[in-house]
Amino acid sequence: MPRFYENKYPEVDQLVMVQVQSIEDMGAYVKLLEYDNIEGMILLSELSRRRIRSVQKLIRVGRNEVVVVMRVDPDKGYIDLSKRRVSAEEVVKCEEQYEKGKAVDSILTQVGKKTGVPTESLYEKIAWPLHKQYGHSYDAFKLSISEPDAVFSPLNLDPDTLADLKSTIARRLTPKPVKVRADVEVKCFAYAGIEAIRKALQAGEDASTENVKIAVRLVAPPLYVMTTTSTDKTQAIEVMEKAVEAIGDVISKEGGDLTVKMKPKVVSETEDAELKALMEQFEQANMDVAGDDDSEEDE
Repeated sequence: MPRFYENKYPEVDQLVMVQVQSIEDMGAYVKLLEYDNIEGMILLSELSRRRIRSVQKLIRVGRNEVVVVMRVDPDKGYIDLSKRRVSAEEVVKCEEQYEKGKAVDSILTQVGKKTGVPTESLYEKIAWPLHKQYGHSYDAFKLSISEPDAVFSPLNLDPDTLADLKSTIARRLTPKPVKVRADVEVKCFAYAGIEAIRKALQAGEDASTENVKIAVRLVAPPLYVMTTTSTDKTQAIEVMEKAVEAIGDVISKEGGDLTVKMKPKVVSETEDAELKALMEQFEQANMDVAGDDDSEEDE
């Protein structure tokens, strides 16, 4: 991978993602994945806060590690790194940053192949300037889906490169819709009965928002399935949870009860197909019963 960032070397105290190349007596030799795979070293004393009994348990060849930069000597090419000074929160933060960098690199590599422009040249023209302005070029790419002119106009890119860049970003970074589902049993043996259940399920659908529309369908009494499709998974689950809560509140006031058989979650195409098959099975069973009734009447 080329350099994700304009600086040739990272700065002291910066978190970086490295891949372990070899383990020697003094420490582990690594390559800095975001900096053109330049070499660095994690000294043995910087591997762990605890006493080291087995280096192999702490670090392995080929594995990616989040480390912090302790010293940089550009003249001699030395980069000293530490693993033990990195907190769990910093690991998550660095991993997120690295994933963003990989996504940008993948997009620029793809554009480079199509246009014949070297990837490093695209970094200089596109990624590095956007990184300065937006904090990360990935964030700029995401913004460009809705505001392409605001993001790209200052870069003065040639039309072909710009067109390929826009289409590649749209293909790679536009969120894909996900289906969120919850399965609930709603019962009410009080006088209100069916009307109370209808009222409770309506309260669930009424919890929909402009971006998250919830539909409630009967599978077979007393089981109902709640579904929505959204590009924002977190928001969809939150709205679905509120909808389940709304159903529970109404049905309990009416003397009935709610049992959550499956909490709101993203469902796969397989799970969706299984549900469809189950609903068709119940539908067929109901049709068969209705058919029997008709034949009896005929007799």
